[in-house]
Amino acid sequence: MLLTALLAAVVTAGVIVAVILLRPAAPVPAGDPGVPPVSDNAPTTPGIGCGDSACREIGAMTVGGLPVVLLADDAGKQGVVRIGADTVYPLILNDMGVTLKGDSLRCVDGATPVCLVRGEVNGGSAGELFVARGGIWRDTGKPYFSDAGTVTLDDVTVDGIADVIVVRHECPGAQSGSARCQAAPVLAEVYDVARGSVSCTRRYTAPSALRGWPEVRLTKADLRACPEKE
Repeated sequence: MLLTALLAAVVTAGVIVAVILLRPAAPVPAGDPGVPPVSDNAPTTPGIGCGDSACREIGAMTVGGLPVVLLADDAGKQGVVRIGADTVYPLILNDMGVTLKGDSLRCVDGATPVCLVRGEVNGGSAGELFVARGGIWRDTGKPYFSDAGTVTLDDVTVDGIADVIVVRHECPGAQSGSARCQAAPVLAEVYDVARGSVSCTRRYTAPSALRGWPEVRLTKADLRACPEKE
């Protein structure tokens, strides 16, 4: 009887171990820290940090029916853009030393919704553009830089899509940021989000002379061919 009881116990234990070993592993939930990171500057799931710090919201707008939120660390040096509920883009601006603030996010709705993230850097301003086409948002991947302190959005060409306005010093032959360039006149250059640079304004003695400064507002009548760049 004792031998029979011992054999039964051994068989039962073996069955339990087999069940445990053969049980399928539990699925890893989206956003779990164990999931390998995606490639640089690609959208990621929520939960991504801002550098070594937790992210905090510093700006938010609704465009194209979706909430667009700018998050950054306490210093404003590392940030991400969250579009909708769960699409997050790390910023190229993080590698440029840009400082993000409460007014860094600017969005304009239209036939093609557009958002710009901008901030101060090296005596100027840099901006990163996000565009929605066919309901899909993408980072255009090419930062804009203004050595006169302003990158903004406005539908200057009146085509229903916001253009990027970059105010810069017109100083052929001089290095951007040099004393000679900083003393030179300024103009605003207009970039179509699909075609690139399309036109410029005339020269002004100071950025503040541009209508609406620092949120520059232009009309088609303000535009002309850009000076040739050396």
